[in-house]
Amino acid sequence: MNESPLSTRITAPSALPIPAATGLRWRPGVPNDIDDVTALMRAADAVDHPNFLTTREEVAEDFESSFVDTALDTLVGVDDSGAPVAYGIAMLPPGQDTIVRSILFGTVHPHWRGRGIGRQVLRWQEARALQQLASSQKTLPGWVVAYINERSVATDQLFDRAGFETARYYFELTRVLDEPIPDVPLPPEFAITHPRSEQLEQLRLARNDAFRDHWGSQPTSEEQWRAFARRPMFRPDLSFVVTAPNGDIAGFVLSEVNEDDWPGQGFSSGYIDLVGVTRAWRGRGIAPAMLASTLTAFRDEGFDRAVLDVDSESLTGALRLYEGVGFTPASRTRAVYKVY
Repeated sequence: MNESPLSTRITAPSALPIPAATGLRWRPGVPNDIDDVTALMRAADAVDHPNFLTTREEVAEDFESSFVDTALDTLVGVDDSGAPVAYGIAMLPPGQDTIVRSILFGTVHPHWRGRGIGRQVLRWQEARALQQLASSQKTLPGWVVAYINERSVATDQLFDRAGFETARYYFELTRVLDEPIPDVPLPPEFAITHPRSEQLEQLRLARNDAFRDHWGSQPTSEEQWRAFARRPMFRPDLSFVVTAPNGDIAGFVLSEVNEDDWPGQGFSSGYIDLVGVTRAWRGRGIAPAMLASTLTAFRDEGFDRAVLDVDSESLTGALRLYEGVGFTPASRTRAVYKVY
């Protein structure tokens, strides 16, 4: 931990560098942009990573979260018709226990690429991120972070040229469901059920405990957790919670289904969003048992494959766990950052 607060370590610009791209008008995002920005993101997704598409709910969370000031944290470039063709956001989420992070998301419509717009949007995002970090009095490391799928070669090069360093690689793994699924029983006295609505807060606390030793992970707030649980893609009927003999949540697998991803993937799938075992109950075979139940539920639902993402250097041995139940790598995402 640094002895001085971020506010004294970072020199942030007083004004943000508005892009000067010809033919575009720049302004902050507004709630009425949600549908148009979703359409923009999905047009870019189809080129950059067609196997997974941005959802409206994800964009809405960016615009509607209490910790996002859209007037300051978002930038939209619109063409002569008023349609957004470029978008950037710098987001400073809560839960800053060990780091203060500004996370960058954005894109440029494929028809508008090759004109330096992405470079200018990233310059604006970085400047806003520095303003956010400099507003903190915490004596923690400050990160500016972004995530880039390996299929998006131009974006990869953009962040390299901007001086971002590789922090981590995440593998997208898939598991064919017509192959045998192992029968992995839970230890005696543990119970496995689908999550119930009244367990929402208990699950959030279990998630925060289970992910404390994951790279870059910070506690999820009540607001963020409620937004996750409200997503129409979230499938409690394909998710599982393991309860310990004392009534505590010992582990969980939370799943989503987004049928819009299926054409780009070339198969139907369920997505395993979160897998966690709390620290007190690790080393008892809970995770393999939960995964076996999830794979069976996906198979019974008629899906072709299960999909998940994993930190390639996870200290909990997650990659070995998933490979042990039949998952194999499909693609890779790079986490890049600058540290202050």
